[in-house]
Amino acid sequence: METSGLTAHISRRFNKDLEDLRNKVLAMGGLVEAQLSLAIKAIVTGDSELGLQVAIDDYKVNNLEVNIDEECGRILATRAPAAGDLRLIVAIIKTITDLERIGDEAEKIGFLASKLAAMDRPADSYRELKTLGGHVAHMLRDAMNAFARLDVDDAWEVVREDEQVDEEYEAIQRQCITFMMEDPRSIKRVMNVTWCARSLERIGDHAKNICEYVIYMVQGRDVRHTVVPETTDS
Repeated sequence: METSGLTAHISRRFNKDLEDLRNKVLAMGGLVEAQLSLAIKAIVTGDSELGLQVAIDDYKVNNLEVNIDEECGRILATRAPAAGDLRLIVAIIKTITDLERIGDEAEKIGFLASKLAAMDRPADSYRELKTLGGHVAHMLRDAMNAFARLDVDDAWEVVREDEQVDEEYEAIQRQCITFMMEDPRSIKRVMNVTWCARSLERIGDHAKNICEYVIYMVQGRDVRHTVVPETTDS
């Protein structure tokens, strides 16, 4: 009976450790979402100081990644999780890597926003970047919601959305090439726009990755590099 009580206590403690880990990942996701939102705002409003602040604050995201990674290592070493619990730990380690890289891309956008703020602004205030940024931010928010609820259907929706983000990115690239050909004086500014768009496209890729980890956590299936189903009735 005493052994049974001890086992139940250890099990409850383990479950609490896993829940604490998930909450830390969600907190990290929330911080990254905020950084991305501010980076996009810095571009649209031409706020150089805001862009630089986003870049400077990237260390907060990095610190969270290190903290969560160390906690995962401790659990792997002391708890020896199996089956679903092991998949959760593996997925968390992969997820925080993608979140850290999203933070890196937001940092790049922040620096680029500060550069663009010092240049002549187009009449549309970088509408194309605002549109792409809004779409990518929505993907990231949905990805973290899918992670929080372990919702496979929502995860697949984000995976499918990545194709649209790629199309928007390619359209911006074509537009930028046209601008540079028509007015060589705009090359420096347009190249910064191109790099911003590239960072946003990469953030979409990382959001997609997170959703693939959600599917792996729930179903034990690795769906990377597979054909994306049109529906998820299965």
